Amino acid sequence: MKPGKRPENPRFSSGPCAKRPGWQLSTLENACLGRSHRSAEGKARLAEVIERSKSLLGLPEDYLVGIIGGSDTAAMEMAMWNLLGERGVDVFAWESFSKGWASEIRDQLRLEDTRVFEADYGELPDLSQADPARDVVFTWNGTTSGVRVPDGDWLSGDREGLSICDATSAVFAMELPWDKLDVATWSWQKVLGGEAQHGIIVLGPRAVERLESHQPARPLPKLFRLTKNGKLISGIFEGSTINTPSLLCVEDALDGLRWVESIGGVTELTARSERNLEAVSAWVDRSEWVDFLAADPTTRSSTSICLKIVDPWFTSRSLEEQTTIEKNIVAMLSEERAALDVGSYVAAPPGLRIWGGGTVETDDLEALFPWLDWAFEAAREKHPER
Repeated sequence: MKPGKRPENPRFSSGPCAKRPGWQLSTLENACLGRSHRSAEGKARLAEVIERSKSLLGLPEDYLVGIIGGSDTAAMEMAMWNLLGERGVDVFAWESFSKGWASEIRDQLRLEDTRVFEADYGELPDLSQADPARDVVFTWNGTTSGVRVPDGDWLSGDREGLSICDATSAVFAMELPWDKLDVATWSWQKVLGGEAQHGIIVLGPRAVERLESHQPARPLPKLFRLTKNGKLISGIFEGSTINTPSLLCVEDALDGLRWVESIGGVTELTARSERNLEAVSAWVDRSEWVDFLAADPTTRSSTSICLKIVDPWFTSRSLEEQTTIEKNIVAMLSEERAALDVGSYVAAPPGLRIWGGGTVETDDLEALFPWLDWAFEAAREKHPER
């Protein structure tokens, strides 16, 4: 029998993610539309995003924040193409995006002195292999595997190399040791529930020093250039942008930041995400057909919560059959408007991925769980055991 109650907001996508509670289109009525992003008002809005982000996250005073086009992907590529090559590189990869960074460093940047430490979905590689004399590239939270770095203790406080962190589904939801991160990137489409195609790059003083002293052994397209005549282009970190941003999306990002301030800051936003993970954990403990993809509880993501189906009826089938069943479950949930976009990432093992960031209400997750149980049982009936 179908459950009687649906989530008020059935949006559990891992990007772009659910808007903040109470969000309405009228929130954007004062957006700086039809104006140049180089106008005084346009630059002021961009600068406000930078300053509010720095303040909320408690970034060190000498860290710089810039807004760029192309979402977190472009922000990470900008960092790697500008900064890598002076030293050997250690890459830690355990899900789709971190493996993509490893591939880009080896195959596109063609850096021969590259070591890649990999782990399967659900696991972390051996982080103790990081060499403080080398640059380190990693994701803080594996958006497609639901496995996060538990802390920054493995990063040396007196490292010689740079630490470059893709933190797109971690910032505003997990505590980050900023003094251990020389570069961090994210997009406001994740934890803040903003819109796509805009990235944030944070540079610590050691990264700035590298930028101004290291000449990459490759041409850089205009969209990636952070220096001119050997000096940092400071305007990028003061409200100017390399190319044209959407001021509608900027207004939406400001709304998200103001909402975070109104609820008590990043501490409360992080707590909301942790409560969501606790709710999912309690349901998983009650369930006999599902478990976390992350094997170690200390590495379980509170944002991109990835689950695997462990019932023998499912695990005994071929990968093709498992994928078909997963798609069937996801389609049923979508048709019922009980859950949207909860399928696993295309390159990840078949299962479910539920966003648990702070814009998602715990009550909506509690309303979702009976629907997940219903969809699983309905799929069993549709695909009986042979």
